[in-house]
Amino acid sequence: MLGSAYRSAYRLWLAVVLVVLVPLGVGTKFYSGPGSAWVMGHAGGFLYVVFWSLLVLAVRPDLRVGKVALGVLVVTCALEFLQLWHPPLLEAVRRTFIGQAILGSYFSWSDFPYYVAGAATAVVVAERLRRSR
Repeated sequence: MLGSAYRSAYRLWLAVVLVVLVPLGVGTKFYSGPGSAWVMGHAGGFLYVVFWSLLVLAVRPDLRVGKVALGVLVVTCALEFLQLWHPPLLEAVRRTFIGQAILGSYFSWSDFPYYVAGAATAVVVAERLRRSR
């Protein structure tokens, strides 16, 4: 169990990392430099899992880091499979920037390793922040 002062410091550091992740994640949608196909296709998925894992931990710092990352990984994989389904309502949501950023637009098996890497990275980052005092 984390103490109150320690929990506040942990949340602050998680917030700092989240503030850095947001422009990086959004930037992957607009990047046009070297390796843009990879950045636009995969880096965003990696950052997506890191972001949501750390956001959940910022809201609920007493949760186990590994369980949070695994939960976010499972939901992210479910969302990837949801991209195989194209009902009109989901297509309307996907036409918006936020809808596409959250739900994605097309299914790709090659996204899954990046989701796993994002979950592993979230665990490492969160544990390091949790252990630093």
